[in-house]
Amino acid sequence: MSYSVLIMYAVALVLGLAGGWMLLKLASSRTSERQVYAYRMSGVMLVSGAIVLAMSATAMWNWSTTP
Repeated sequence: MSYSVLIMYAVALVLGLAGGWMLLKLASSRTSERQVYAYRMSGVMLVSGAIVLAMSATAMWNWSTTP
């Protein structure tokens, strides 16, 4: 596994954790309508970015190995 793949997985992990934290903040009763919208939109985008980046890293890792 190359460094670039490891970096991609690390960034995907950070994005996923940040998105998950934002989505968990929605459970708080102290959030306003604006915060709910911002947290939901940002959280979903961060989690989806993490998924896509992890899929790309996996594909890059599979393509770099020789059969």
